[in-house]
This record gives sequence, C-alpha cells and structure tokens, in this order.
Amino acid sequence: MPRPLTLALTAGAALLARRAVRRRIEGSPLWPLPALAEPVSGRPRSRALRLTVAAHQTVADGVVQLQLEGRELPSWAPGAHLDLVLPSGLVRQYSLCGDPADTSSYTVATRLVPDGRGGSREVHEELRAGMAVEVRGPRNRFPLAPAPAYVFVAGGIGITPILPMLRAVSAQPGLEWRLLYGGRSRASMPYLAEIEKLGAGDGRVTVVAEDEDGLPDLDALFAGVAADLPEGTAVHCCGPEALTAAVEARVPEGAVLRLERFAPGASTGGDRPFEVELRRSGRTLTVAADSTVLAAVRAELPDTAYSCEQGFCGTCQQRVLAGEVDHRDELLTDAERAESMLICVSRARRSPLVLDL
Repeated sequence: MPRPLTLALTAGAALLARRAVRRRIEGSPLWPLPALAEPVSGRPRSRALRLTVAAHQTVADGVVQLQLEGRELPSWAPGAHLDLVLPSGLVRQYSLCGDPADTSSYTVATRLVPDGRGGSREVHEELRAGMAVEVRGPRNRFPLAPAPAYVFVAGGIGITPILPMLRAVSAQPGLEWRLLYGGRSRASMPYLAEIEKLGAGDGRVTVVAEDEDGLPDLDALFAGVAADLPEGTAVHCCGPEALTAAVEARVPEGAVLRLERFAPGASTGGDRPFEVELRRSGRTLTVAADSTVLAAVRAELPDTAYSCEQGFCGTCQQRVLAGEVDHRDELLTDAERAESMLICVSRARRSPLVLDL
C-alpha cells in the first residue's frame, strides 16, 4: 500500500448534504458498454482454484505483477478482485488488472509494504514463476457503474482496479471520462506508460507525482466535473484512506460515488460493548467496545479460522442466527450479509447477537 496522501477534508455537514442528493443513473444510452460483461461474484468462496505463477515481474519501484495461469477460468468484470492464498496460509486480496477476455490467466499486482503484516513481502520475496498457488473468486464489490460520463481517481497501487475500467471506457467513442492518477514518484506508479497513452493529447489524464508536483488538486478536478460533466457522472476512486475520504468530501451534487479502500473505513466512534451468544457451544460472550467479535470468540474457541482481520478475505465468515449486524466488511454481498457476518470487523447494532458457533 502506498504512503497515504495528506489531503484536507471539507466539513462533515457538507458531505452529508452531498450524499443526500446523489442518485444512481441507470439506462444511459451509452450503457451497457459493449466491452463489459455483467459484474459477477464468481465461484462460491469455499471453491478454490489452483493456478500457476507464469510470470513474476517488477512493473514499478516496489511493485510486482503476477500472471497466474489456469484453464477455463471464471469470468470477471472491471473492479473484481481475487483472494490469493499465500504459501504461509495468509490470505490477501488483489484487484484484477489484466484482460477480462483472457480465460487462461489472471493478472494482479501488489506493492511491497515493508512495515505491513507480511503478505506483500511474501509475494515479492517468496513467490516465483512456476510455483502453484490457490486463489478464490473472482468477486466484485467495485463494479463499473452505468453512467453517461466517468471520473477516476487512483492513488498509487489503487490504479489496479481502475486500469481495466479505463480500457473499457476509452474503447467507447464519444464517452467522456477523466483520470487523476497520483503517486509518490513517476517511477513508483505502475502502468503509467499505458495510462498516458490512453489519454494522449486530449487532456483526459492528469498524472501527479508528489516528488515533482506536490499533492493533487482535488478541488480543481471536481470544480471541472461540476461545470463540464452531466448529472449522473460516476466517480470511481481507489487509494489510501486519506485520498478516498478527500474525494468523498468533494464529489459534487448529482454525481455517483464508488470507493474501494486499502483498508476498512475508519470507525465513526461510539462503539459499545455487546453480547454474543454462541448457540452450538452454549456460551455467551461480552465484546468490549475496543475489541472485536473475533477476539472474543477466539478466547473461547481458539481454533476459529481467520486471516486478514480487515474484512476482506472472508475466512472468518460466520452464520448469524439472530440479531442485527453492523456490517463493516468490504467483501460480502447483500445476500450474504442477510445471513452471515465477518466477525473480524463487523459488530452488533444491539445485544444480543447469536452466531452458529
């Protein structure tokens, strides 16, 4: 994950007002884009694929790209990601950034995070061409929204889910789109040459390297959006929390915002203790305001499976028998949320919460 960009936020009241007037525009005459398939959720989470690392190459400073080969792979649409099960057993999520029409391989990329939790280091230092790896998915909670025009904002490795979207929209004559792509330096920004070629000469692409240009001017970007682009313009943003929060605060009225974060959104505060009943175990636990259901459950049932602890991988998914869940994950579909939760990040809206454990 790249170093967060430091960006000022507007007032919370303005954000709430803007959210209230956003609406999704369906049925645009330019939608569906012929180059896109309908977003798919992929195979069930329990179904894994065994793929081969066909290529392991550096595509920018600190960024490694993996090409994972298989046969008759499940289809995917821009915005989809894979769960990659690393040799150590860690599970990490990476956005697909290759060609959706290629059914023989998946392409993902990851940035080395020296002070991270170990997943990126394992990809960079231990995976090699010829090795077999397990993947799950693909799944898509960041699909390309139907819209009459598009604005994309990417920070560093956040370009990976955006890149297939850019290829799709740029292939449609007459479809208006813009991209703001920021990073620490040009050398650290993957796929920069392809992206600049997509927007060559027409002003659609703005590249901001912090070591040369300072911070991106989001106010100018969205002033232009408000002035020039139609209502219903879709804004897709992926990047560190400071960037996604700043974009969220600036999206103009009438736009449709879709975000993908590197980590779960920050808590709004005010978390309270609550009780969790483990129905099959016959135990009732108290989850402290500053703790998680996962921590409380593992204190009683230490063999309970988990991996990412950030609401991305699905390893800790548990069936909910009763109670109202405050879902804070970045993974489950609405249908899955109706009957289950990720106990590493999600909480109860009120006690008790009853799990099938």
